[in-house]
Amino acid sequence: MSIQEIDFSKTLTDEQIFETIMSNYSALSKDWISHQWNWMNSVYSPFKDHYKYLIVISLIEKTLQFYDQMNIQYSYDEYFSKSYLQIEKLNITELCEKLELPKETVRRKVLELEKAGVITRNKKKIIIDRKAFDFAKPEKQIKFSSKYIYLVSKCLNKENIYSKKLDQKFIENIFKKKFTLCWRWFYRMQIPLVIGYHKFMQDLTTFHVWGTVAMNQVLNVAKQLDTAENKPSLDYFTTSNILIENLGTNTGISAMSISEMTKIPRATIIRKCNFLKKKELLKVNQKKQYILTSINFKKILPYQTEVFRFKAKFIRKILNLLMIS
Repeated sequence: MSIQEIDFSKTLTDEQIFETIMSNYSALSKDWISHQWNWMNSVYSPFKDHYKYLIVISLIEKTLQFYDQMNIQYSYDEYFSKSYLQIEKLNITELCEKLELPKETVRRKVLELEKAGVITRNKKKIIIDRKAFDFAKPEKQIKFSSKYIYLVSKCLNKENIYSKKLDQKFIENIFKKKFTLCWRWFYRMQIPLVIGYHKFMQDLTTFHVWGTVAMNQVLNVAKQLDTAENKPSLDYFTTSNILIENLGTNTGISAMSISEMTKIPRATIIRKCNFLKKKELLKVNQKKQYILTSINFKKILPYQTEVFRFKAKFIRKILNLLMIS
């Protein structure tokens, strides 16, 4: 068996990924917003409660970390071959620190998960029962993540930073082949991002609603953001200015449409939108549809930079793995 030599001169750094994302934002923004919007839908969907799902995946991530430390890897099919998952332990204080949530909130959510049969304790064993809730296999999310990573790799290829030519299917296959490793990296990106969403909007449902309006606005300005093969991409600041100028946003999105897209009750949508209007992050057009305000850019910029740093770290790990695969 030959030993594989790794050419470290071909491996990527976080900074290279970050700079590429920032400088090619118009070519990447629509797919990233779609990536995160679909992720937020999958967070809300199983329990109609973002925080319960966050607790579950935090426990799973800790178990995936243990697998990684023990050099244990499961493929996608191997990992989902059982309807339950034994987790290492359940420590409320540790969960509170990780999720930056009050102890009473985490304890109440854990008790509700136990009552629903999602988490069960059998002596010293703690089991997450996938049969007890709609724990969809992340087929769609793997496709979204693979597509976005593929698009980033194309930008890196153009800039002669990354030499390997990839296709989306190859990326999907590596995700599934090395599932527990890759999905641990995915959770290590997403959990801090979701915590950041909470801090940014003080509530995850509020962010989910705001994100749906933002995605609609990006799709409405798609013509201004489309980048032809022979036309250079627009950077983050230029792209954001186009968005904030509200070009192409004569058509906003209604509370009913947001509810249909997210499955969040319409009454909750209206309440959250009223909160966002008071914060001057949303406004209503003549058709009583919601659109972003210009203040969003100033408020979200410091947070958005942090998001890109987490994203760059995740993509760097995957692309370096793909380089040697």
